Amino acid sequence: MLEFLPVFIATLFLIIFVSHINEKYLKLSHEIMLMLFSCIVCIITMICYGFFKNDNFYMVVVDLQPLNFESFLLNGALCFMLFAGSCHLRIRDFKAQLRNVSVLAFVATFLGTVFYGLVFYALSELFSLNMSIYVCLMFGSIVSPTDPIAATSILNKYALPKKTSFLIEGESLLNDGVGVALFVLFSGLVSTQSQGGNMFLLMLDQICGAAVIGAGVTYVSLYFFKNSTNFNQHIYVSLFAVSLSYYLSQVTGCSGPIASVVCGVCFSSWRDDLLANEFSFKEFDLCWATLDNFLNSVLYVIMGISMIFIFQSDLVFIVSLIAIVSNFIGRGASVFACTFFMKDVPDGFSKKGFTLLLTWGGLRGALCIALAMSCKNLVGVETFHHIMAGTYALVFFTTICQGLTVPLVYSKIGHD
Repeated sequence: MLEFLPVFIATLFLIIFVSHINEKYLKLSHEIMLMLFSCIVCIITMICYGFFKNDNFYMVVVDLQPLNFESFLLNGALCFMLFAGSCHLRIRDFKAQLRNVSVLAFVATFLGTVFYGLVFYALSELFSLNMSIYVCLMFGSIVSPTDPIAATSILNKYALPKKTSFLIEGESLLNDGVGVALFVLFSGLVSTQSQGGNMFLLMLDQICGAAVIGAGVTYVSLYFFKNSTNFNQHIYVSLFAVSLSYYLSQVTGCSGPIASVVCGVCFSSWRDDLLANEFSFKEFDLCWATLDNFLNSVLYVIMGISMIFIFQSDLVFIVSLIAIVSNFIGRGASVFACTFFMKDVPDGFSKKGFTLLLTWGGLRGALCIALAMSCKNLVGVETFHHIMAGTYALVFFTTICQGLTVPLVYSKIGHD
């Protein structure tokens, strides 16, 4: 493994170079361009591996990995990415469409998890992938949350209708926490199935313990937050709160991701009374949005080299196809079901058109990869490779294929 500073410099240069080319010539959204870059790196690596197929080349690729991907996500970036996704929320901004956003964030994510898991299980049985129903439901919880960074980037670029844009962005910001909670639930089922034990006690420890830690640490930290008018101090306190919440949860056997989300939600709920003015809100949000964007950028660069290990499975293409088909069915069915519970379908869309737009606009991102990585010790090696292959395929397909064609789909839908 290479030293940190040269790796950091090389990674940062790649991000800057790719962003420069995109800004100057291609004009794509940042996430789409980085994913394309990752795929190019993967293709080049695969070609070289096929040409020099030997153990020495494989070890060179291992040594060239810029960071330990699993460690980068689970022991560093994940808590900050989850906090960034939830700390932007200002509850009063959701009052006008609270019902619609809540239905999409909570009901659609839950139904999407269940529908996806059931469809994936049926197709996996057809192709003899040997994945239990509990594992498939856990996989559904991994890929159900949509990505707020990608969604916001697409919306800003293609100027979708205001209410619909707000719903997509609001859903993406809220459903990270819902997805993590569902992942804890179904991973608990997988764990108790394989190791024995009481699933309800496990859930109580994982979720309730993490919620108490996240809320408690945030409450104490906000003493320093509210007694300072210094912007830097506000950022330091938020960094301290989320990292300490995540660490304490890991040490005590609770869910670190849940604690991070609770910490972010507490900041978003309590800061209305703590930040003096609108400018303070914008500064705080901009700082965390920049950090989130940077961590996502690093993740996409690492993915390019790491993809070679996913393709070691003989069934990678079958699993990828099943994952994409299951996503269309699961996401589409869950959104359509939610249109019957919403207050109204915004911007004059029909239920069918609204379902198609949100299905096609439901992009996946870094959180899915992180959750997939975290189930490594819950399932067998072959099953873990299937989950990683399906997650990679879904993130790639939704980011590039769906992300590039959102405006085309929108133009074809029309209004009633």
